[in-house]
Amino acid sequence: MREDWSPEQIAGRVKRSYAPHSPMQISHEAIYRSLYIQSWGVLDRSLQKHLRTGRPIRRAVNNTTTGQWRSQIKDAVPIDDRPDEVEDRSVAGHWGGDLMIGSQQSQIATVVERSSRFTAVVHVASRHAASVTEGLCRGLAALPARMTRSLTWDRGMELAWHKDVAAATGMSVYFADPHSPWQRGTNENTNRWLRQYFPKKTTMNEWSQADLDQIAEKLNNRPRKILGYETPAERYEALLR
Repeated sequence: MREDWSPEQIAGRVKRSYAPHSPMQISHEAIYRSLYIQSWGVLDRSLQKHLRTGRPIRRAVNNTTTGQWRSQIKDAVPIDDRPDEVEDRSVAGHWGGDLMIGSQQSQIATVVERSSRFTAVVHVASRHAASVTEGLCRGLAALPARMTRSLTWDRGMELAWHKDVAAATGMSVYFADPHSPWQRGTNENTNRWLRQYFPKKTTMNEWSQADLDQIAEKLNNRPRKILGYETPAERYEALLR
């Protein structure tokens, strides 16, 4: 838990690592109970701060993310024109991206590889297209060729210079429909995970690219239920072989 793994991730990883009847097996509910029922005295209360929400109780998280500066982007290729391999995740190298907004006009760019859920977090100076383009080109240009097939972005004017991104990275760029966050569900979900490190109404200006890389590394080394409790880093490395 000090590595910010959730109780479900811990229980799933244990299930993957030990025999079914091993005394090491534990359910995620047992971990939660040991955190919240302090009379058990099993886990230190300080571990609660490592839960994603930081709340003393669990509750459903509603997606309230809204985009900004929606407009018509010149020569934007719609999401419906993407190859089927992007939707079914059968081929690696297709990414989804968005801006995560903080206070004081601050922001970061997040990009997620759809097959592995491997995440990169990119520092951008502003929401202007020039800044976002520079950040994405810097963050994505060094990827292996097999991992630079496409990028799907929210329909915001911050990626109005999408042709420059395509030219620098070799990636085809597609745009989701306006007000349709479910079309980029993987990225939306990843951004919710990242809110543990970047709570709403806090500024992101204090984070350097080195800081963001460390946070991305931590997220990429947390096991995911959807990956059979492999980590995104493990799945990503397997795709590169």
